[in-house]
Amino acid sequence: MTEIYPIGGGKGGVGKSFIAASLGTLIAQQGHNVVVIDLDLGASNLHTLLAMKNPKHGLNRYLDKTVKKLESEAVPTIIPNLFFISSLHCSMEVANLLHAHKLKIISAIQKLPFDYILLDLGTGTNFNTLDFFLTSKEGILVGTPEPTSIENFFRFINAVYLRILKQTLKRAEFHSAVKDAVTEMSGPTAGTHDILKIVSKYHPDKVAHLKNKLREFEFKLILNQFRKNMDSNLGNKIETVCNRHFHSNFQFVGTIRYDGQIHDAVISKTLYVQKYPHTQSSDDLKKIAEKITKSRKPTVLPKEIS
Repeated sequence: MTEIYPIGGGKGGVGKSFIAASLGTLIAQQGHNVVVIDLDLGASNLHTLLAMKNPKHGLNRYLDKTVKKLESEAVPTIIPNLFFISSLHCSMEVANLLHAHKLKIISAIQKLPFDYILLDLGTGTNFNTLDFFLTSKEGILVGTPEPTSIENFFRFINAVYLRILKQTLKRAEFHSAVKDAVTEMSGPTAGTHDILKIVSKYHPDKVAHLKNKLREFEFKLILNQFRKNMDSNLGNKIETVCNRHFHSNFQFVGTIRYDGQIHDAVISKTLYVQKYPHTQSSDDLKKIAEKITKSRKPTVLPKEIS
């Protein structure tokens, strides 16, 4: 069974692309077949972190119908079992993706024949980013220990929840007053509690249904760029807060210690976990990769893409 992990977090500079490249590498080294997809549309750079030169093709050929299947654009990397789909050659307008194109991409991703699919998402909480994050009912949230990053961390979760609830309300039978009120909600002040309060006024019997919808999702939490003088229990504290105030299951899977050699690897266009496999940060990443895959046995690569 394919497992899809969108990697988001809202704030830029927290290391989403670095983590996508590193986890993709480490999971592939376990023997699983993995594809990493660059969905930072308009600002693609994941190929650099994968130690690849500019890919000649990718998502653009699927969108313009040059190829019928997205899997044909999955190119091998220098790591056995690890494949990559680039968005580098998409037009600059791809950042403002048409709704139909977005649905086409999401549908194609869900049909890819890999054990693990990692989605490297862009920054912010625009609809495209949120919908790509909701490609799966599992996701990886990345932040750093700084207060501003943690604030954006919670803001991103709130935005994801609002998107889930709005989509649910749009598809189901609810009073027009509920839909109108929810449609008008936006910005950091709008929250899950506000929506549930409105629904409880008109449809008290359906509040449980909405809460159960949110409980279908599971999110893993990662803190990156962790320094020695920081609270070692911060990740567990964030997990506790999330599980107390949100309805989904949140699991803190680890911190990644700060290492200046990560910057050196990026500058030299080499894979950090391959160039520096015995550092503390690489060890942190290995432990996180093991928690993601757990005891799942590797499978053989599909013949059509091996």
